[in-house]
Amino acid sequence: MKNESPQNLNSPHLMQNYARFPITLVKGQGANVWDDTGKRYLDFVAGIAVNTLGHAHPAIVEAISTQAATMMHCSNLYHIPKQIELANRLATVSGLDRAFFCNSGAEANEAAIKLARKFFYDQGSSRRTVISALQSFHGRTLQTLTATGQEKVKTGFDPLPLGFKHVPLNDIEALKAAVDDTTAAIILEPLQGEGGVNLADAGYLQAVRHLCDETGTLLILDEIQTGMGRSGYMFAYEDAGIHPDILTLAKGLGGGMPIGAMLAVEHVAASLTAGSHGTTFGGNPLSCAVAISILDVIEQEHILENVKARSAQFSTGLQKLVNKYDLLLDVRGHGLLLGMLCDGEVAPLIQACRENGLLVLGAGPHVLRLLPPLNVTAEEIDEALALLKQSLEGLK
Repeated sequence: MKNESPQNLNSPHLMQNYARFPITLVKGQGANVWDDTGKRYLDFVAGIAVNTLGHAHPAIVEAISTQAATMMHCSNLYHIPKQIELANRLATVSGLDRAFFCNSGAEANEAAIKLARKFFYDQGSSRRTVISALQSFHGRTLQTLTATGQEKVKTGFDPLPLGFKHVPLNDIEALKAAVDDTTAAIILEPLQGEGGVNLADAGYLQAVRHLCDETGTLLILDEIQTGMGRSGYMFAYEDAGIHPDILTLAKGLGGGMPIGAMLAVEHVAASLTAGSHGTTFGGNPLSCAVAISILDVIEQEHILENVKARSAQFSTGLQKLVNKYDLLLDVRGHGLLLGMLCDGEVAPLIQACRENGLLVLGAGPHVLRLLPPLNVTAEEIDEALALLKQSLEGLK
């Protein structure tokens, strides 16, 4: 199949809920992918922050091969060694105590909200409300899209679940005003990805932690997109010097294999009792083996150090482009989740980059989002900057 118009590429049996770009990707290696015509692209989408180590990393390939030949799936009715090992590893690096495994970020956030409410139920309290930030994104289930602070994801799905409030990010006074005796939890992304690459200030996160401690409110940090090293820390909250009560992970945790995780401190985790929540596929041996391999590589190949170095290189180069081109207004983000605010719609720039061999994506209508794999090289950053410049020149 050659590249064709989007209509011709779509199967008549696929639901049309994705506005797909008119290319068909068939192979990946490292930070590169190839389409069915043989054209190479530099992949700075990385599966939307999923491909932590790029494509076909040998450690992931080995983990999949070895585990698939041993056992791919085992019901959670039984003890699963790889699941236990992964839970131990995540507890050690996060500072939290217990883990629940599922299959996606939405499921992890769904579980976090359920746990927060069950925690207060077990205390005999009626606190059930969850507060989140405007421009946030927490998932596509009915509960997580209600938690999401963007109206566009909610249209047509009413009636929506009750018990959610939204306040502006980085406005601690607005948050204080929203917290009352019905509040169970505050859920925040340390860096909003889908909502525009908006960074929660370290001082704000510290103030939120203090507010939660004062009021007995649980703090849930959604690190679906920022966790597993993308910020330059294993978890973005480390930069603010705080810890959440509940943490959610997915995307980069599996490097391409579906897996999500919810971690919690001991006294909160105790409310997830036998039969209160579950999933068929969550924590299966195959996904857990891959996640363990990613943790190994992050440590062995000094990935966090690479993220910090490549982020500094990339941010400097992007700022030079902002200084040169009127279309670009600002560089934002942290680590290797970076964005550029554009003066106008970002779609033409995304298309120009794609035509020139660079895959990028948007974060709303006016922000270009850049998500290279965490083991991206200095040479690949330079290539991306050159392709961005070429694309901007073509739009002038």
